[in-house]
Amino acid sequence: MENETSFLAFTLSGLNETMENRFVFSFTVLFYPLMVFCNVTVIFTIISYKKLHEPMYVFICNLCINALYGTAGFYPKFMYDLLAEDHVISYSGCMIQIFVIYSFALCEISTLTVMAYDRYVAICRPLEYHSVMTNQKVLEWILFCWLAPIFFITILIALTARLTLCGSTIEKLYCEIWAVAKLSCFSITVNNVFGYTVIFVYIGHGVLIYFSYFHLIRNCLKSIEGRHKFMQTCVPHLLSLINVTIAFLFDVLYSRYGSKNVPQGVRNFMALEFLLIPPILNPLIYGLNLTAVRQQVIRLNCKS
Repeated sequence: MENETSFLAFTLSGLNETMENRFVFSFTVLFYPLMVFCNVTVIFTIISYKKLHEPMYVFICNLCINALYGTAGFYPKFMYDLLAEDHVISYSGCMIQIFVIYSFALCEISTLTVMAYDRYVAICRPLEYHSVMTNQKVLEWILFCWLAPIFFITILIALTARLTLCGSTIEKLYCEIWAVAKLSCFSITVNNVFGYTVIFVYIGHGVLIYFSYFHLIRNCLKSIEGRHKFMQTCVPHLLSLINVTIAFLFDVLYSRYGSKNVPQGVRNFMALEFLLIPPILNPLIYGLNLTAVRQQVIRLNCKS
């Protein structure tokens, strides 16, 4: 095939070369440090106070660490591109960005799944909670949240790296695995099959979450105490879950239907939603709504 070649860099065409980029840059410069501050505050608060060394708070801490990890793979490069004339990323840089962003996304889903199970045991099987959610078990769940996404994304990147590409333009604000695969000169059936396998695995995570909440709601309706515990600890998790679901839905819609007929601003928002909203909303939801965390954050600020 005459057009097939090996590319050392990709062009990210998601940004318009207009003056609006300066406004987006200004917003990002303010937003990213705020997001980092909120997540670091929750992490430091949970680590610093022994009363918060419980499974639920450890999982919240993991959620915030994951947010810092995922956004670090996007925002520094994004801010640089907003000021640069050419929006180029090296092949290796593209693969690293794919690895970070998509392992972050899968880890987010895994963590929310584990948190749903934790709330299910705490409310539906309270007498067994401390025997089920031991320190060792919590560590195993945390490792699961990280290692499973790393395993899946590593294989997806390996499958993508073997492809011979016939193009170097990615119509997005960051490197996206399906966008790179679509540039292949040959069949990407193997990539698609494994990709859909990963999607179905994490749809299974969602089924487990809703199964847990079915039992949680049924159990909580039986008593006033149960309803109070549900409102206090489960509603923040439910808000995070809805937030992440909508964010990933936007990303899927963008990947499938982000045609040139859709305004560039809308396409950019759909691409950014899961990197923009969950990382800032999660620490605010848990920091403001959970009494134990909120009280310790206030004490921390008063001391400083």
